[in-house]
Amino acid sequence: MPRTKGDHEARRRDVSAAVWQVMATRGFAGLTLRAVAAELGATTGLLTHYFPTKRALVEYALDLLEQRTVDRPRRRTGEGLAALRDALLDILPLTPEAADTNRIWVSSWDTALSEPALSGAYARKYAQSRQRLTERVIAAQESGELPSGEPADIAARAQAFVLGLVVQALFDPAAFPPRRHIELLDEHLAALAASHRPRPPLGR
Repeated sequence: MPRTKGDHEARRRDVSAAVWQVMATRGFAGLTLRAVAAELGATTGLLTHYFPTKRALVEYALDLLEQRTVDRPRRRTGEGLAALRDALLDILPLTPEAADTNRIWVSSWDTALSEPALSGAYARKYAQSRQRLTERVIAAQESGELPSGEPADIAARAQAFVLGLVVQALFDPAAFPPRRHIELLDEHLAALAASHRPRPPLGR
C-alpha cells in the first residue's frame, strides 16, 4: 500500500521530535544521524531520506530550533517598561522547556562560530532581537519610565545582561533558579529606571 501524505507528515513529526530530544539531552555536539535514529527507533538508512548529509541535519535542527523559539508563548502584561521586562523574561530559562531551548541555543554556538554562513545568520538573529528590545526601550522612554539615553545602547546592555544570566543559569541552576533570574532582572531594570529620576533637594 503506498504511503499517504498523512503518513509522511506523521513520520516527519516523529523525526522532528527525535531531533529535538537528542539536542535537549546531548546538546548540539551530540546531534548525529545515529543518535537521531536511535531515538526514533529506526535505521540511519531511513533518516537519509530526510537528511542525506550531516549538514542537512544541522540545517534542519537550526530551523526547528528557530521555529520552536518563534512559536513559544509570549508574555503580554503591559506597555512601556513592563513590555520590555516581558521580552527579557521570555529569553530566560524560567521553565524546563525554556531551559531546554536555551541549552540547545548555547550548545549550537560552537557550530555557528565555525561556519561563516551560520555566524552571519546568528548575528542577524541577535541584531533583530536587539531591535525588538530597542522598540520597547523607546516606548518606555516615551512614557517617562526610562532615561533618555541612546535606546539601542540600553537594549544592547539589557540583551547582554540576560544572555549572561542564561549561561550562568545553565551551568549552575542551583545558584540561579527562576526566582533568582527574576530578582536580578528586576534589579537591573530598577537601576535603569532610577538613573534618570531627579534627586530631591538637600535640606537646609
